Amino acid sequence: MLMLRDPNGLARALVVLLAANIAVDFPLATIDLYTLSLDYTVAGAPDGPSEAAAEIGLMLPVYGLAILLYLATIVVFIVWFHRARQNAGVWAPDLQSRGAGWAIGGWFVPFVWFWIPRGIAGDIWRSSRPDPYAADRSGELTVVNVWWGLWVAGNLVARLSGRLEDRAETVDEALTATWWSLAGTGLEIGAAVFAILFVRRVTSMQNAKANGMIPAA
Repeated sequence: MLMLRDPNGLARALVVLLAANIAVDFPLATIDLYTLSLDYTVAGAPDGPSEAAAEIGLMLPVYGLAILLYLATIVVFIVWFHRARQNAGVWAPDLQSRGAGWAIGGWFVPFVWFWIPRGIAGDIWRSSRPDPYAADRSGELTVVNVWWGLWVAGNLVARLSGRLEDRAETVDEALTATWWSLAGTGLEIGAAVFAILFVRRVTSMQNAKANGMIPAA
């Protein structure tokens, strides 16, 4: 017998972690803005963005905290996502395009993470609403689509900025990498905001549905 799983505790922890990620991203963006604002041609100026950023005493602690929060958020999100997918399989098993295992594995398989988690997210959303088999209303999946688009774009931009920084040999090239880093941080903030909306909405729908039904076989 398939049983419903309670997503509430994980959802609350996840919202807190996502909000903490947003809070830490702002100092990271400030560091990038500071390094971009300097005139590197004047006497006594830093030799480049990396040296300029190093002048900010909180740089390393902020980066360290950001990494820890990001890793914790990944773990909690995937556990919540898998639990939400299990519930979706109770209500509408025939609407699930992938097995519940893909709610975990789909995030780690190269290339397929571009679309498989998004498909599962749509399945979860539709299965959690009052009528899983109803046609999608206009704009109903906007939160899912915007969250996913921002998350994918943020990851790609972050990877690009890292590669540009590693290959930078001049101040101008390093500054270009910093601009991309700033853009990536902005995309990550947007993705975190819409992830909060997605988590809260799905959890709310699943709560409302679970409170009025007997666990399905």
